[in-house]
This record gives sequence, C-alpha cells and structure tokens, in this order.
Amino acid sequence: MRVGIGTMAKSKADEKILSYKDVVLRRTDLDILNGPNYLNDRTIEFYFSYLSSLFPSDDILLVPPSIAFWIKECPDTASLKDFVEPLHLSRRKLILFPINDNSDVCMAEGGNHWSLLAFDRNSNVFVHHDSSSWCMNEYHSKQVYKVTLPYTSSNATYREYPNTPKQVNGYDCGMYVLAIARIICQWYASSGTQDAGTLWFSHLEQVSPSAVSEMRDDILGLIKGLMAVPKSVA
Repeated sequence: MRVGIGTMAKSKADEKILSYKDVVLRRTDLDILNGPNYLNDRTIEFYFSYLSSLFPSDDILLVPPSIAFWIKECPDTASLKDFVEPLHLSRRKLILFPINDNSDVCMAEGGNHWSLLAFDRNSNVFVHHDSSSWCMNEYHSKQVYKVTLPYTSSNATYREYPNTPKQVNGYDCGMYVLAIARIICQWYASSGTQDAGTLWFSHLEQVSPSAVSEMRDDILGLIKGLMAVPKSVA
C-alpha cells in the first residue's frame, strides 16, 4: 500500500514525543515552541503540570486549560457541580485558571487569546492578569469568577490588575500566562501567607518581553531534556 506524502507528514506531526504525568506532547508542540506561535492547550497544561511538581502542595491548584474552559462554558449547573467538586476548590489556598476567549464548546482548542485568573484565599480575591493592552479576556475571566464563587469563597472580590506586563506581539499571550503563573507560585512558596496586602505584584517586574522569549527557549529545552530521560526513570 502506498502512503501519500501528506499523510506521512501529518503522521510525523502527530507523533507522540513525551508523556509527562497526564499530559501527552506531540511533535507539533515542539514546532509551536520553536517559532513565534500562539501556545496551544497541551503546552500550557504541560507547564502547569511541571509547576505543580516544582511546588508540590495540596494548597496550590493549577487548573488545566480544558477544565478551566468547561467551568466557563458548561451549560448545566448540576453537572458542573459534579465536575468541580473533585477539584476541592474550597480548601485550596491558591488557584490558577488559564483563561481563553473561546466560547464554542464544539471547537477544540479554539480561541485567540490567553490570560490568567488567580485566586488567593488569604486575601480572598480573584486577580485577572491580561497581557493585552485592551484586557481582551475580562468577560471570560469574570465568567470563571462568577461560576466558581460557590466553590471557592462566596464573598471573594474580583479585580483586574492594570499593571500586568504587556506583550509586544500578537502571539505571546500564552507565554505571559506561564511566566506570571511561575512568579505567583514562587511568591506563594516563599512568602505568600504573609503578603495578603501586596500579593505578588512587585514580583511581576521580572516578566519582560526578553524574559518571556528566554522562557520559551527554556521550556523547549525542558521538554527535550525530559525526552532524553529513559522511560523507566521519567
């Protein structure tokens, strides 16, 4: 049987290159990180999972993109309760939600923009970090805030943080989500229970266009390094 070149190319692109915890990365994910490209769900889920291993604590929950999306768009309140309760949101001290502007439940990995919604229980506040100058995801982040209030803290407040570091191109929004998520986890691990007033805001100055570009290369190197680890060890 003859296999077309197009079929072979697609097969190569879909090739599984790494299984990390519950995340499976494919060749296309490396291609995304290699160039000036918008991050997909898998790449964000991988790095969130990696951060969870760096900061292991039942107090911290980094929500995978697919779960954050379903929380935002689930049309049935009853089924949402069954879906959310296993996350134990009520006992988490820090929760990070990746926010995407996709509203179509029939379109996997849709949308055009990522942002980050963080809940800190010590200060009882949801903070939305949007790297676009127009705060493109405000509506979507507020949807997650409203839906999760019964499961997190019924009287928690919401705020947009206007001094969130801004991207300088049209594709790095996902990278800013990862960079800010890392900053918040580092902050919480070092002094999060003591800084209810100032939160992590002063640390965000570390997130710059050059730092984000370097981080993209670092994540690519991290994946390649994990690929080189024997399966019996990984």
